[in-house]
Amino acid sequence: MLSAFTYQSLPAHIIFGAGSLAQLNTELERLNCSRALVLCTPQQHQTAQAIVQQLGTRCIGLFDQATMHTPVEITEQALQVYAQHQADCVISFGGGSTIGLGKAIAYRINTTHIALPTTYAGSEATPILGQTENKQKTTIRHPRILPDVVIYDPQLSLHLPVELSVTSGLNAIAHAVEALYAQDRNPISSAMATQGAQALLQALPTLLREPQQLEARSQALVGAWLCGTVLGTVGMSLHHKLCHTLGGSFQLPHAETHAVLLPHALAYNAIAAAEQLQPLENVLGPNLAVGLYELSQSLGAPMALKDLGLQESDLDRAVQLTLQTPYWSPRPLEANALRALLQQAWAGSVPHTT
Repeated sequence: MLSAFTYQSLPAHIIFGAGSLAQLNTELERLNCSRALVLCTPQQHQTAQAIVQQLGTRCIGLFDQATMHTPVEITEQALQVYAQHQADCVISFGGGSTIGLGKAIAYRINTTHIALPTTYAGSEATPILGQTENKQKTTIRHPRILPDVVIYDPQLSLHLPVELSVTSGLNAIAHAVEALYAQDRNPISSAMATQGAQALLQALPTLLREPQQLEARSQALVGAWLCGTVLGTVGMSLHHKLCHTLGGSFQLPHAETHAVLLPHALAYNAIAAAEQLQPLENVLGPNLAVGLYELSQSLGAPMALKDLGLQESDLDRAVQLTLQTPYWSPRPLEANALRALLQQAWAGSVPHTT
């Protein structure tokens, strides 16, 4: 018999399909918006110009300084531009860095936010804002943070480099893995997590071989949507806490850090959450942590924290910061065990389930 549960769905407005970007102006009209500020990273400035041109007179400018981990000072700069040009909405074009900026703006001034994801990180599907100030990354959960509209057009991800496709895809899979053993999980969230993870685990090897295959891009985008949505409905655990610590305090790149840490965080909780993680065995085999490690290796993902710039001397500090404000975990957090986990991840060793 199923246990009793409570499930709160998110009020998301999703437009999915190849060519769906063409509906952007229609959505702005539906939302009574006519002065959009487009957001992107410096690297996506040229690509984002196509969005500016598509909007025509509905666009009042482009802010191209979105940065990973959503620094508060960047958000404040964007808010100044928004006010100066009397914008009435923001359109975030890109991955987690840009969408995070859009969410930060929307949360502060309660403005309309349309997200145009180009990666698989899934930030657009959650009412969660992670932001950094004074080398500390904190998270806020609030309904106002969830974008008003998300347009998932697989064509926007066709030219996403393979290495970014892989790391953002593994980032999304991390959402699903933790959702499966979340303290407040339920049958609906677990089904979404399983389907989302399986979609990405199947799509990523295809994208490695055929990065322009629209069907695989579509499958990966559906997986990212499901994984991101489920992250927004249940609590986070050890993996995300470690990533927030290493990203916010040591400035490690977001998706790459997720990719490196996931097999090791999974190994830490594999025994305590064996029953909840069982659905992934069909794709990864009975030793989930090693299966995921080997898959990441075959995809050319980064495998070691030392290759991302973390010093071995930083590991003790990372453990200390993790334990200061811990997230719930199915296995109790122990300093020595966490130190061993980070040591393996730092070196890029095969994860050990203990």
